[in-house]
Amino acid sequence: MIEASVAAVPGLLASFLVLAAVVAVPTALVAKALGRPWPLRTALAVHLAGVLAVTLLPGDAGLQGWQCDTGAPSHLFTSESSLLNVGLFAPAGFLAVQLFRRPVTVAAAGAVLSAAVELTQSAAPLGRSCSVTDLAANATGAVAGSLVGTLWLCLRHTPPHRPLRDLLGGVALAAAGAMAVAAVFHSRVTGVNIVALDEQRHDFAESSVQADEWLTSAAEGIYGSGTEVTGSATEKNGDRLKITVDTNRGSVSGWWPDRELVSASSSNRRGGAGPLSEKQVVEAADEFALRWVPRYAAGRERTIRSVGDGPTRIYRVTYRRPPVGGTTPVRLALTVDVTAGAGIRTGAGTGAGADARVTGFSVGRAERPVPSGRP
Repeated sequence: MIEASVAAVPGLLASFLVLAAVVAVPTALVAKALGRPWPLRTALAVHLAGVLAVTLLPGDAGLQGWQCDTGAPSHLFTSESSLLNVGLFAPAGFLAVQLFRRPVTVAAAGAVLSAAVELTQSAAPLGRSCSVTDLAANATGAVAGSLVGTLWLCLRHTPPHRPLRDLLGGVALAAAGAMAVAAVFHSRVTGVNIVALDEQRHDFAESSVQADEWLTSAAEGIYGSGTEVTGSATEKNGDRLKITVDTNRGSVSGWWPDRELVSASSSNRRGGAGPLSEKQVVEAADEFALRWVPRYAAGRERTIRSVGDGPTRIYRVTYRRPPVGGTTPVRLALTVDVTAGAGIRTGAGTGAGADARVTGFSVGRAERPVPSGRP
């Protein structure tokens, strides 16, 4: 909070000096008028002014309204920022104990003040960020300051004022504050785990790079040397990424981290002409399927269907497994064409001036067969 405040709030020091003067002068004058010591009261007022300046002056950062970073404060005593927050509230606890001699009530009030600050940062459009870690650090500072203040009273042989009343009042204040804060958080505040989100973004970016490298390599293997990537797209689906790579010879899609290809489509569908026998179609389809998507081809039923006539004829080869237990099986569908150029490589040739090449494939759900006796 402190580092972010100094960086995000322009003129923080000047604002603090003005605010300190505004609270210090009246506090000192009122104390003198009442015949009470003014230095300690003035010091506490100035420090509280500093706390408000650091935490509540408008900045240029922060989450959306009514959001709060609810990540667990796991680095409370190892993070420099958290330790600075502890140090921000500790002097207030120390000074308040010296003034009121009620350490339990002071510690509870410090924790409640910290919660009020964080809720204000969440609710008001201040450009500040509510954080459970900051709340824990601030409350820890208030408690630590109160403990040190109590120790200092003991060293000065000045006992706390009405210890039992202080204990009961402090516990009641802490309980009431905790219930109020919990009620507001539950009813209005949306929790956001910033650390987890950052880790997810980092993992997503890293996975995207690795997935692009894998699919680019697959595209080069499918379309051959000289394949150049012209663009890519990433779509998140649960814990998986669906990556699509566009190249100068066609597109390829696959799932990451499964390393599972799901579709490809050559941009050169009709590079030549010539008849293909069923054997040539089968050889081209089997070679491609068993190399690139074997889990959807091995042991499956294969069907071949020609589409079109003459030079425009292509072949659809489908691999599917019969339904088991009423489920709809996954099917693999390939398009085989007569191609003289940059189709998907299979190595199958006709020996008659034409090559049988797979020019596209897709993995998807097979259509349910129509029951016998029904149209």
